[in-house]
Amino acid sequence: MAQKGAADAAGTSSDEGQAAGKGRPTPSRKQAQAANARPIVGSKDKAVLKEQRRQQASARERARIGMMEGDERYLTARDRGPQRRFVRDYVDARWSVGELLIPMMFVVLIMTFIPGVMQVVSLIAIWAFVGLAVLDAVLLGVRLKKILGAKFGVDKVQPGFRWYAAMRAFQFRPLRMPKPQVKRGQRPA
Repeated sequence: MAQKGAADAAGTSSDEGQAAGKGRPTPSRKQAQAANARPIVGSKDKAVLKEQRRQQASARERARIGMMEGDERYLTARDRGPQRRFVRDYVDARWSVGELLIPMMFVVLIMTFIPGVMQVVSLIAIWAFVGLAVLDAVLLGVRLKKILGAKFGVDKVQPGFRWYAAMRAFQFRPLRMPKPQVKRGQRPA
């Protein structure tokens, strides 16, 4: 205790020109909490909220356009990378049986309303068409495995490329995301 008193005395003797303490009273707990209080949700100002919504909408629109154009920054993790781009371009450059699956199902649905033999024929036709589409997807996967192995190295081929290619091949060309970057017949290099 004697040492503390000596240190205080030494401290005050060296700082005699300055005022002791911090120069203001300690705020109460209520005042300190009020100074740190912020709204949990954000500002309630309508102009600020409107500006935030406008900025978010423009950011979403930029991301949508970027994804449609195939910009790597905006693509999902599923679509990123040079191998996925190659698979997309390869699938988009060819005709697939799976593209016609949905229109064919619509025709078969109409034909099932016609009584008699047409119902049976339409069901056999759609199952045969589904079988052709699956066979086409399997052959597409086999061809892509060889091409990707030659281009990127057999041990560096990304897993899941067969499913990715098949699902893209079953979609209508205009509805594919990201949009096709190549024309039909224009094989990727």
